[in-house]
Amino acid sequence: MVDYEDSYVGQLRKLVGKRKLIIPATRAIIQNEQGDVLLIRRKDNERWGLPAGSIELGESVFDCLKREVKEETGLDVISATPIAIYSEPRFAFTSAFGQGYQMFAVVFWVDEWSGAVVKNTDETVDARFFSPGRLPDIPSHHRETLADLREYSGELILK
Repeated sequence: MVDYEDSYVGQLRKLVGKRKLIIPATRAIIQNEQGDVLLIRRKDNERWGLPAGSIELGESVFDCLKREVKEETGLDVISATPIAIYSEPRFAFTSAFGQGYQMFAVVFWVDEWSGAVVKNTDETVDARFFSPGRLPDIPSHHRETLADLREYSGELILK
């Protein structure tokens, strides 16, 4: 795990301050055999969401996906299918620290993984599978991602 200050985004923030950035990232949809969705509860803001994170220099999007899933859930991604790219300006946010960013996220449906879910990591305080009909409060763009999964027909979703 890379500390925020040493991460690519942390280094950019040192240079540009709170100016809005486009930050490339990945997001993982992991389902068990019953179709339940794996969510993590973030340590920094206590919110539930899909495993996700930004790309580091020298990393591919698939390497980022594997690293973020491992860091946040303890699972090893074996294979995954990209199902969507979210980049519309409406996916712009301000962090709890007043830092603006516009999302550029590649969403993967994880086809195969190994290992056991780890509830507490350096980045999370909980991780568990939830029935799609009984999700906790999650960010609206994560809820939209799960809705898009239900409509996924094999063609990349571009938003």
